[in-house]
Order: sequence, then structure tokens, then C-alpha cells
Amino acid sequence: MGLNISLAPDILFSIAGFPITNTMVWTTVIVLFLIVIFGSVTRSMKLVPGGLQNLLEVLVGGAYDFTRTIAITEKKTKRVFPLVFTMFIFVLVANLVVYIPGQSALTIDTGQGVVPLFRSIMSDYGLVLAMTIISIITIQIVAIATVGPFKYVGRFLNFRSPLKAFLGIMELVGEVAKIVSLSFRLFGNIFAGEVLTIVMLSLAPFFVPLPFMFLGLLTAVVQAFVFSVLTLIFINMASEIHEEEA
Repeated sequence: MGLNISLAPDILFSIAGFPITNTMVWTTVIVLFLIVIFGSVTRSMKLVPGGLQNLLEVLVGGAYDFTRTIAITEKKTKRVFPLVFTMFIFVLVANLVVYIPGQSALTIDTGQGVVPLFRSIMSDYGLVLAMTIISIITIQIVAIATVGPFKYVGRFLNFRSPLKAFLGIMELVGEVAKIVSLSFRLFGNIFAGEVLTIVMLSLAPFFVPLPFMFLGLLTAVVQAFVFSVLTLIFINMASEIHEEEA
């Protein structure tokens, strides 16, 4: 039996000529799921928490305290925490739902062949790249808000001397490299884990793939943490460097 491994997600159907892929469908499902869970808990909060509220309070409280240790100030923590935590919880849930049993049996006939209804969201580079661009734009906004637009542009376009011009170009290259670093790390690890699991399941579908699946599970949790923490560190570095320059 041949293996069907593709970088691009599968197109399930089209709406007004716009293709809807399996990763887009599951992205919508997970976003709605998180909105319902957090919305229902916040609307019915109790003084003595129990069950789901207690779990979410521990999760959010622990994440906030960790963000505080990196951002240092309370003001900065309150500003960056919503973005960083949202990215963490979204990537974490998106990675963990892959391990719900029976997903490979869910397929749909598109008229051009049978394709899987579910695919790991973070194995879609388009989505990962969109999240990365949001992170990078936020980093640049923080930098501009700290020192102003003119000093910000002056970091990259400084022609006072050949050395400063060269360093400005290197700064610009470094900002672009952050896009590659953030996106490829998350996408590469999740996609590689997906491919490895498929290969092992096709070779030995019973007990042999289990260690690789546990390794993939660990990677799923670690990559959610790494992506959000790197975003936090980059934002914090941007504000600190520009505060010193200001």
C-alpha cells in the first residue's frame, strides 16, 4: 500500500471558488471549542472553583506567573500575556487533538478521490506562517511604540558610516530570519512527527509505533511552549533594546 504524504492540506470543497481544506475546517472547530469552553467558565465563575474552572485557573495563573518572570514588569505582562497565552493554548490543543483515536477513519469523497477529513493543523505551513507573521508584526509594533517610527527605521537605514549601514542590513536580515525560525521550527517538528507516525503505522501497525507516538506527543506539548515563549522573548527583547536606545 502506498503512502499518501503531502505538504499541502487536502481540499474538501469550495465556497464561491474559495477552497476549503481539512486544516481550515478543524481550525474553525478548535477555535469555536476554545471560545465555548473559556466563555462558559468565565460566565459561571464561582468563588470556590471546582472542576473545569479550577483547572483553567491553575493553567492561566501558572502561565501568567511564568510570563511575569520574563516580562519583569506588571504593565508589560498584562499587555503581552493575552497574545502569548492564546497562541500557546491554541497550538497545544491543535497538537493534542491529533491523538484522538479513530480520526484516520474519517474521510470524504471530493469527487476527485477520497481524502481524510482530519489533518494536523500545525502541519499546514500556511497557518503556521500566518501565526508567525502576527508575532513578528506585534514585535515591530512594540519596537515602534517604544522609540518612535523614525528611530525604528533608523535601525535599518543608517548611512552615517559603512559599518552602521552594514549593521542596519544585518538587523533587517535578523528580523526576517525570525519568521523562518519561528515558523519552520513548529511546522517542521509537527510535520516530521506526522510523517514518522504514518510510516511506522504502515510498516508495523501494532506495538512498534507506540514509542514514536509518545515522542510525537511530547513534541506536541514542547512545540506549543517553545513557539509562545519565543514570541514572548522576542517581544521583550524588542522593548528592552529600544528602551535602552531611547
